[in-house]
Amino acid sequence: LECDLAMNLVGQPLVRQQVMKGVREFLENQNPVKPLVMSFHGSTGTGKTYVSSMVIRYLFQGGLQSPYVHQFSPVVHFPHAERIEQYKESLKRWIQGNLTNCGRSAFVFDEMDKMHPGLIDVIIPFLGPSWVVFGTNYRKAIFIFISNAGGEQINEMTLDLWHAHKDREEISLQDLEPAISKAVFENPQSGFWKSGIINEHLIDFVVPFLPLKHHHVKQCVVSELVQQGLEVRPGVVQEVADSIPYFPEEQKIFSSTGCKTVASRISFFF
Repeated sequence: LECDLAMNLVGQPLVRQQVMKGVREFLENQNPVKPLVMSFHGSTGTGKTYVSSMVIRYLFQGGLQSPYVHQFSPVVHFPHAERIEQYKESLKRWIQGNLTNCGRSAFVFDEMDKMHPGLIDVIIPFLGPSWVVFGTNYRKAIFIFISNAGGEQINEMTLDLWHAHKDREEISLQDLEPAISKAVFENPQSGFWKSGIINEHLIDFVVPFLPLKHHHVKQCVVSELVQQGLEVRPGVVQEVADSIPYFPEEQKIFSSTGCKTVASRISFFF
């Protein structure tokens, strides 16, 4: 996992460091006091889903297809605000049932910023340091929350640090954490709004994904070309990277969509 992150995750030194620390400490502990809970934050195309699937691939045979890996998307699974009570009940039963089958299950919650406030609180009993809940020991489970919330603030902070000539390798969690907390945990629109998950400090690792620069996008283009079995032509790499929008308007430093649209854009140049 460490090698794969180093080789294939572009421009995210902080993510590599945090994810490896979290996963390694958790797996080396024979008797963890609570499940591993990681929350990934950043704007579109910066690698959040990519990293979560990478972690799952190395921990579970069959990766995301494993019967012990469960993915939730609020838009798909919990679309109607008026059914929130019903969703709470089914989410609780679903997690409880899966943990009864296998205490080493993983749960990935996508688009947490679109989750109805209050819904996520039903999983609090599964995240804390109790020994047994509902007759099941669940302390070896893994929860990953993925969210665009905080992305804007991370981008602003990274831009400020860039203006201050601070390299992204020098950016620390302490630089970004206050801004993420404000955007994510104090925002009435967020799935984490007034959530006990925050008040009870149940998230072990808040992992910020930084905006990607032009040369990072070029790296994504190269690896996508290789993956598609296409010839890596420097001209094409440059053109694909140039076709993506960048911000701020004047300086065009960071990609507005990260590497998200790279795969679909390549076909325009072949």
